[in-house]
Amino acid sequence: MPHLDPGPRHAPALTILEHFDLAAMGHNSADYVHTVIEALKLAYADREAYYGDPDFANVPLARLLSRDYAAERARLIDPRRASLELRPGGYPPIRSYARAADVDAALARAAGDGSRHGDTTKLDIIDAEGNAVSITTSGGWLHSSPVIPGLGFPLGTRGQMFSLQPGHPNALAPGKRPRSTLTPTLALKAGRPCIVFGSPGGDCQDQWALQFLLNHVLLGLGLQEAVEAPTFWSAHVPISFYPRTCVPGQLHAESRIDQRVLADLEARGHSVIREAAFAGGNTLACKRELDSSGDVLLSAAASPRLEPAAALGY
Repeated sequence: MPHLDPGPRHAPALTILEHFDLAAMGHNSADYVHTVIEALKLAYADREAYYGDPDFANVPLARLLSRDYAAERARLIDPRRASLELRPGGYPPIRSYARAADVDAALARAAGDGSRHGDTTKLDIIDAEGNAVSITTSGGWLHSSPVIPGLGFPLGTRGQMFSLQPGHPNALAPGKRPRSTLTPTLALKAGRPCIVFGSPGGDCQDQWALQFLLNHVLLGLGLQEAVEAPTFWSAHVPISFYPRTCVPGQLHAESRIDQRVLADLEARGHSVIREAAFAGGNTLACKRELDSSGDVLLSAAASPRLEPAAALGY
């Protein structure tokens, strides 16, 4: 895989995927989708077990990002069977729980379907000098942030992401930041910003951003092609929003993915939900690169899935 450093949020899944020849599998083939989803399940399971505010919790990032650990995790992926348990490293498997109606409703709110509705806001900028900004702003949804009686202002949406389990790295505490789904990303090349990208979409953000990065860097799709390519996402791991439900083995896929691929995935044990042609993956991206003569080239791309979205260059 060409070397880019996208930062720790995507790195656990990427490091696991280094143990597989995704390019040889073919973009969005059954083997490709299965392997990416299974790697994401393992990375998200570790998120459930280990992630929290590092000012309050000892998050073992060095181990979670190590190649030795990734090799251990990669060996857990069965190429012919979908996993139906949560498998954080160092813990026995945990049988997932499910309230499918709640999860489907939450995912419908997170995924773009072409209708007008509120969502997280995304902004990515890069200039000719290599100055780069990636911003994902969210947390003021009044419909899910009730106003405190007598005070007149709402609770922050992100507060619901705290765990109420004593001793958990993400347990509620004064002055503590909750674990977040927000994933603004700067990818570096030779130590300098190269690609700036990200997507709205709750717990789908890491999944869609990872697919974009693989599409562009590994598979060579152009920036706009990589943004528009058909996406898929898992509801296997408990979502970060109330009521924290999940559906073991459930896989959502845009209908532009070959139906024979989806049937193959079902045969491996995935519970496939066929979504609209442009239902997910609201990724924005911009890039700085040098052409053969050393001149700077700037490019940008915006997903057509969620309006309004725009890519500008000047």
